[in-house]
Amino acid sequence: MITFDITQWRAWAPGLSAPADWQAWACGQQPSAGDAAAPDVAFLPAMQRRRLSHMARMAFAVGWPLAEGQPQLPLVFVSRHGETPRTFSILSELAANQPLSPTQFSLSVHNAVIGLWSILRGSTCEMTALAAAGDGFEQGILEAAALLAEGAPAVLLIVTEEQPPQVYGPWIDDVPFAYALGLLLTPGKQWQLAPATSADPSRHGALPHGLSWLKAMLTGCDSFNHTWMRRTWNWHRQL
Repeated sequence: MITFDITQWRAWAPGLSAPADWQAWACGQQPSAGDAAAPDVAFLPAMQRRRLSHMARMAFAVGWPLAEGQPQLPLVFVSRHGETPRTFSILSELAANQPLSPTQFSLSVHNAVIGLWSILRGSTCEMTALAAAGDGFEQGILEAAALLAEGAPAVLLIVTEEQPPQVYGPWIDDVPFAYALGLLLTPGKQWQLAPATSADPSRHGALPHGLSWLKAMLTGCDSFNHTWMRRTWNWHRQL
């Protein structure tokens, strides 16, 4: 079992940016289709914003405010599928025998987001990019907890998934909408996370684990489980 505090959080999805928006969502209210504004990264200069994909903008929109005032903050970045729109564009160009853009390729790799983060923030802290399975959220928490155990005063965790191109529909069914979740973890005992001794694959939830955690937190749920395949994670919050 590991323990930690979550001192701040931010999340973004189309039509969901403010905490009040997410609170309404957690209570069952769906965002309006007309509210799908782009992630706000106005804190970056225009020339720097141009290099960011939609997924990178989501990650920066939730992570940057949490990192303010903490110049050397370890970062754990988690995305199961990564830059699927950019990758699909590259594959389409290959299929059409078109020349590839070196910039497009360099920004399609899985650690491109943390590379841009390091450059734009001037950060030289430990940074990890994970491509885990459906329980990548918990895998990221474990990585962050390990950094806390090594002495980091705080760790930033960013989990994000982009809406994949429709052609991936038969294979990617765990992204209900594009979203990003940022958590600032610090040492403490507010939250407990432990693997279960057994798992029931039929209990796999409808929401990605990060969004499921956010919904449980906002609705005041103190104990819940997340199951993925043969793994179940037990969550508990100390009041």
